[in-house]
Amino acid sequence: MSFIGDLRDGVDRLAQFAELDCEATTLAAGASALSDASVREAFTAVADLSRHVQKLEVALAGVIARRSTRAAGHAGLAQTGGFRTPVHMVQEITGIPRSEAIRVVKVGETLAEGADAEDSRVVDDAFPGGDARRPWHEPLGAALLAGSITHAQLDAIRRGLGEPPLIEGRAEDDVVEVWRVAAAQLIDEAPRCTVEDLSASARAVRDAIDPAGAEARWAEHYQARSFRMRIDADGRTHGHIVFDDVTAAFWQSVMDAALRPRRGGPRFVSADEAAQAQQLSDDPRTNEQLAFDLLADLVRAGATAEAKDVFGTKQAGVRFVTIRGAGGTGGGAGGLGARDAFGRLLAVAHTEDGRVSVPGSVIDRMVCETGVVPVTVDSCGNPLDVGRESRLFTPAQRTALAVRDGGCMWPGCDRPPLYCEAHHIDEWCADGGRTDIDRGILLCAYHHVHLHLTGWKIVREGQGAFLLVPPPGEGSPPIELRSKAPLRWMFDPPPRTGWRTAA
Repeated sequence: MSFIGDLRDGVDRLAQFAELDCEATTLAAGASALSDASVREAFTAVADLSRHVQKLEVALAGVIARRSTRAAGHAGLAQTGGFRTPVHMVQEITGIPRSEAIRVVKVGETLAEGADAEDSRVVDDAFPGGDARRPWHEPLGAALLAGSITHAQLDAIRRGLGEPPLIEGRAEDDVVEVWRVAAAQLIDEAPRCTVEDLSASARAVRDAIDPAGAEARWAEHYQARSFRMRIDADGRTHGHIVFDDVTAAFWQSVMDAALRPRRGGPRFVSADEAAQAQQLSDDPRTNEQLAFDLLADLVRAGATAEAKDVFGTKQAGVRFVTIRGAGGTGGGAGGLGARDAFGRLLAVAHTEDGRVSVPGSVIDRMVCETGVVPVTVDSCGNPLDVGRESRLFTPAQRTALAVRDGGCMWPGCDRPPLYCEAHHIDEWCADGGRTDIDRGILLCAYHHVHLHLTGWKIVREGQGAFLLVPPPGEGSPPIELRSKAPLRWMFDPPPRTGWRTAA
């Protein structure tokens, strides 16, 4: 079907709802008259139609950008309409924020570059011997036009991966091909995660295949750290902080530890912890006020305070995860892996939720300061040898689950491991289930309750994928659950044989 045909089909899907055939001023009332099933169906149709419109929007934005270059001057397409730049034109016509207009234009340029490459291949077929190099992001443009990803997801993947670097001893075409494969793998991930998680996954795989570049990116973020204060015209003092990556992860853990009873933290806690959680939930202060007071308490208490006096029952901290000996056979402190010519560890570590990564030099420092907790895994990433046979999962098992799952495994959920509970896929009482790693999975409190109350079930055949089975009668196929952990790339990575050996 043609593109316009797809648009007509989308409008026809909405036309079946008589309640929506009304004036725009009464649209809210018409939508309210729909049944629950009709609302779901209509919203799905709107989302599909929106994706088709987005394709045309970004394609036209790419044309605007190509015809509004500096070289075109005042004769450019945007400039002749009275706009300074393509971004200005898109922003003014659509009414979207500048940040969104920038994204639309960048995605449009990605599509335009892919079209140029396609034209080059056509020319090369007619005139053999020409250069028809495919851009690494070509799969992204193709996936957008095919409806597999949205322009927000395309932007997240491209920004997260960045441009392929020049790597000494590696052919440029080989590096580009690795980036292209990584893009294709992230496209496959896109339907099962949020844009934020997709962006984090893209950064994680980028650092995994370019650990030397991770050092430079870490240093850049570290150098940009800052804190400043200002007083406004009303005499109120404001603070502005730019974190480095590790400090940001630590501070987030402080907030999570202090406020998690308000953010859906685990329910299976001791009586004292439950009482403290209820007290915090009943506190009249907003989350922002609580966060401010916590910061003030931390500054006042300093290093002499007991952790529980400041954080409550859960002490804040950050756990970074790496793979021992990943990418090489070299030694290194603790057997963590090979090193480059400067003695820096050729490895990358990630927080359990995959949002922050650090390079080998930072891993070395952390090993000196806090040590390591070993978790043995098999070749497919399944944790082994961390304890079995108790009613509740042990702390060691919870660590292994966090490493494997990276957070709540429910599709689209972004809750990190700290907010999750360990679910037995074989019920302890009803099914005689065991508290083993391969029969457990992380779910946030909401989705754990939702699963038990609404008839959903999680199953697994041997060491295969966890499958989320809908309630009886729905007729929907099982949904394969995918890990949110960045280290999944270590078990299913883009091809990079020998990339991380010592120089």
